[in-house]
Amino acid sequence: MTDDKAPTSLQVVILDNNGKEWARLFANQKDFKTGSKGFFTSDKIKNPENPVARYQCSLTFTLIGSKDKAPEGE
Repeated sequence: MTDDKAPTSLQVVILDNNGKEWARLFANQKDFKTGSKGFFTSDKIKNPENPVARYQCSLTFTLIGSKDKAPEGE
């Protein structure tokens, strides 16, 4: 499966439960090694209330059904 209407990138905004922004990331289209298609981004982000506290963030958006199925017998 493919999604011809998908953009080439997505903007991801990470907010805490009070609406304070922690980060803005851009996830670009990606063909994963598994054969699936989707979007991926990874970055280090800081807690806006404690800039010494850093977090590693990785986001994967996988298009369901995008992985080609192996032929029978493989």
